[in-house]
Amino acid sequence: MKQIFLIPVMAIAFMASATAQKTVMVGGAPMYPTKNIVENAVNSKDHTTLVAAVKTAGLVETLQGEGPFTVFAPTNKAFDMLPKGAVDNLLKPENKSQLTTVLTYHVVPGNLDAATLMEWVKKGNGTATLKTVQGEELWVMQKGKKLWVKDAKGAIAQVTISDVRQSNGVIHVVDHVLMP
Repeated sequence: MKQIFLIPVMAIAFMASATAQKTVMVGGAPMYPTKNIVENAVNSKDHTTLVAAVKTAGLVETLQGEGPFTVFAPTNKAFDMLPKGAVDNLLKPENKSQLTTVLTYHVVPGNLDAATLMEWVKKGNGTATLKTVQGEELWVMQKGKKLWVKDAKGAIAQVTISDVRQSNGVIHVVDHVLMP
């Protein structure tokens, strides 16, 4: 009798896990929770600039690593909002250090989903402070049901797609490039 009972319990647990790890569409492509951050990002047509920047900075291997990482991933449109020539300048080999600084400012250690971030915002009386891999801080706020991220320069990015699960963390798509 015990074995008969365990099979439905295991099936329910598997279904719950599969539901929690759903595939999300980003940039016209499915983001599979079984793939790592880089494996998914390369398929998003909305993140070609970010992927090119990650490759130029030599961060592919890092972002394919175990993690976990929380990445605030700016879209191509976010990069287009930077001053004319800024992206091209950052992508020059001689500016690799500056590019790495900007990119790692978008990465926070850990697997911070939207529910966790909202909980931290609530506990922080409206703001949660996150320490980036780059070493400086980002601030997360909540307005309605949306999360917003403020950078060191005071600019604010909206999280447009949250909880894009990866095998080594989570991505939150943002509409502005964050600057340290």
